[in-house]
Amino acid sequence: MAVTDTQTNPSREDFAALLEESFTTSTLEEGSVVKGTVIGIEKDMAVIDVGLKTEGRVPLREFGGHGREGGINVGDIVEVYLERVENALGDAVISRDKARREESWEKLEKAFEANEKVEGQIFNQVKGGFTVDLDGAVAFLPRSQVDIRPVRDVTPLMHTPQPFQILKMDRRRGNIVVSRRTVLEETRAEQRSELVQSLEEGQTIEGVVKNITDYGAFVDLGGIDGLLHVTDIAWRRINHPTEVLQVGQTVKVRIIKINHETQRISLGMKQLEADPWEGVEVKYPVGTRFTGRVTNITDYGAFVELEPGVEGLIHVSEMSWTKKNVHPGKIVSTSQEVEVMILEVDPVKRRISLGLKQTLANPWDEFAERFPVGTVVEGEVKNKTEFGLFIGLEGDVDGMVHLSDLDWNRPGEQVIDEFNRGDMVKAQVLDVDVEKERISLGIKQLGGDPFLAEEAGDVRKGAIVTCEVTDVREGGLEVKLVGTDLTSFIRRADLARDRSEQRPERFAPGEKVDARVTQFDRKARKVSVSIKALEIAEEKEAVAQFGSTDSGASLGDILGAALKQQQNDGSDKE
Repeated sequence: MAVTDTQTNPSREDFAALLEESFTTSTLEEGSVVKGTVIGIEKDMAVIDVGLKTEGRVPLREFGGHGREGGINVGDIVEVYLERVENALGDAVISRDKARREESWEKLEKAFEANEKVEGQIFNQVKGGFTVDLDGAVAFLPRSQVDIRPVRDVTPLMHTPQPFQILKMDRRRGNIVVSRRTVLEETRAEQRSELVQSLEEGQTIEGVVKNITDYGAFVDLGGIDGLLHVTDIAWRRINHPTEVLQVGQTVKVRIIKINHETQRISLGMKQLEADPWEGVEVKYPVGTRFTGRVTNITDYGAFVELEPGVEGLIHVSEMSWTKKNVHPGKIVSTSQEVEVMILEVDPVKRRISLGLKQTLANPWDEFAERFPVGTVVEGEVKNKTEFGLFIGLEGDVDGMVHLSDLDWNRPGEQVIDEFNRGDMVKAQVLDVDVEKERISLGIKQLGGDPFLAEEAGDVRKGAIVTCEVTDVREGGLEVKLVGTDLTSFIRRADLARDRSEQRPERFAPGEKVDARVTQFDRKARKVSVSIKALEIAEEKEAVAQFGSTDSGASLGDILGAALKQQQNDGSDKE
């Protein structure tokens, strides 16, 4: 091959052409990572020769980064990202950060595909979470993915190399989402599994109270948490775990149950102590009295602690002899010392039934002793019902006057309207049923039964009585039998023998008339009288004495003769 003059003696123009040709034939491409040599350091910039017309400059800080040393010297070979071969100033535009980012993305994509963990550092807090440096690539760490439980202060985790799990990657958008929680859960799961295998039910172990809730406490057993339920903290009633425990406290617990599938562990503290319910029926015989403290009050009764771990229930029905519809909180109060009686003991169900009223005098017994049947008592009308009156009596007990015991003659439905709540009334004790807690009273019994023989006097069927008209009605007369408390009603048809005289308006209230008793029934408590029956009886008597009306004498003649005879009989006696 012949050698030209240009090759042997290149001119200045030839050299420039050769240089230009070398650049145009270079394999360097924009958007790629290239190697360069540090040829100088100017203040805070490193001058790097990447084999182009001009050098590029990179801030020294890009050779450091989050947690990395930033030392660099002239002559070092470094990788940089070539953004542009030449900018407006004629310099190459290069970046060490982008080079590292490109390299990191390649590694991270491989790790993501292989589901491998990557190392990074939390270096900043942003909205909704934190930013993590994954050796040049910046990832987002959501706040919910920082730890297994919410973390208030993340400062101790900042700028510390630690493993993360990549949850999501989008290179086009430059998004990476990572999780620290997933790594912790995986590690914890392995530790839990190993620890659970080393534990046994019935084993006693020490732990630290990690968290307290309304239903119990979580105890750290050295890498795994167990639940100490509030009912297993102590034999006595505990309303909230904070009454006994506090976070950070070291406690000794017994493993009650282990679920190897869910890896849940149930713990107990009270199981380390003797069960106070053992032999409880011997310690608390039925019928004996004890003093206890009220620990809880409900709508249906009150719980009383007899000793630590042993409680009994006073049902609302056993709290008071007389207060039946009162809330237990109005009878006893929490922490109050009360005397109770043992009513029933069930050691299997761990239940003790207590009575409060049994320690107090029974007001029904006292009333029966102080006011025997027949005694007259006085009280206030507490209530009116469709079947009678309730009267408040001494001893805070009530007695009832039935409608049938309000009045001898008038219906109770009519008489009860005469009474009002708050009225003071007298009544007679008719019966006291201590067992059923009932007192029967009577108001009508205060006046005596008008149908008794001594009260009714000579009133009997066929007797002639004098009646006083009390009321005139269209259908007849309301009358009272003079000399008694008996009342009756004379129907219109019984006012006279003659139909023309059967008119109620002929009579006036207060007028007295004679009548004949046609019915006197003590059982049915009914007496009937008739003026018509008396007239017929008198007529028959006159006919029997003076002869039949068939002789031609009129009824007036016969009655006149009878009247004259009565007068003569009277004068003879004088």
